[in-house]
Amino acid sequence: MERHNSSKREQALELHRRGMSNREVAQCLRIPYGTVGYWLHLERHRTGTRLPGRDGRRRECPRCEGRAFDRQAYAYLLGLYLGDGHIIQYSGHRVPSLMVACSDSWPGLMVECEASMRRVFPHNSVCRVRKMGCHNVKVYSQHLWCLFPQHGPGKKHERRISLAPWQQEIVDVYPWELVRGLVHSDGCRITNWTTRMVGGQRKRYEYPRYLFTNKSDDIRRLYCRTLDQVGVEWKVTKRGAEPYNISVARRASVALMDAHVGAKY
Repeated sequence: MERHNSSKREQALELHRRGMSNREVAQCLRIPYGTVGYWLHLERHRTGTRLPGRDGRRRECPRCEGRAFDRQAYAYLLGLYLGDGHIIQYSGHRVPSLMVACSDSWPGLMVECEASMRRVFPHNSVCRVRKMGCHNVKVYSQHLWCLFPQHGPGKKHERRISLAPWQQEIVDVYPWELVRGLVHSDGCRITNWTTRMVGGQRKRYEYPRYLFTNKSDDIRRLYCRTLDQVGVEWKVTKRGAEPYNISVARRASVALMDAHVGAKY
């Protein structure tokens, strides 16, 4: 077995700190791939901390290490998560996953969901899992809880949901992206109709409206607060005594929603 001097080991550690993977370091220095991994293991054990850079398995976290990430895509993904997403800690993998259920009726939404995951987590695994009538779009990351602190035991409407200050800062810059994500997950654009007597004849009138339905009082408040921020008028409709839908039906507000959100596709 070939023995390598300490200078070669220091070279390997330095290349790793600069962002090279284990395999790239091994190819560059012409040493076994396993040797690089062993040296990194010894260094982590000696210092008690992980080295910067990447080792083929761990990726830097925007919250823990301050890595830059796509905030616009994140605001949209946050809306999808609050609507139809949840984090699974154990699903046959060592790494937790964020899963968003996307109906097969809206293939464009599925594409947007997957694209937003890849933009926020450019180095992580993203996949689609076929289910009856839908696909679960999933991304795997050890740092999902860092980016989605709303995760917790139980259903979302049974626990407190609030944005962290850093999340609110992102939403303040990209409010329409959060609205799009919420509508694309738990909302819809429909066409209502009514009839009126005009000149002795009953005429039919149609008008579009947006509806958002979520059982969580906190998530509905977040949606309404963001609509206020972008100048959209809304009202709450109830089913019995319980708040049920957030409705946007005024012509100017629907026009705003059409320009920035649009129907699912």
